[in-house]
Amino acid sequence: MNPEVMGGKPCIRGMRVTVGMIVESMAAGRTIEQLLADFPYLEESDIREALGYAARLAQGYEISFAS
Repeated sequence: MNPEVMGGKPCIRGMRVTVGMIVESMAAGRTIEQLLADFPYLEESDIREALGYAARLAQGYEISFAS
């Protein structure tokens, strides 16, 4: 998360793709393959990490970031 990128929302590897965009797309029925086609600069592991991050937040876990 960087206040200078996408208003400080959690992003994938500092890019302008937010975790929320990924999770919302998957909730709407998009597949990982479709997301990779939409965002060719992403990797499957990026999408899985975004889903894992969202799951940990939903479970109420505290999320720490390396500095």
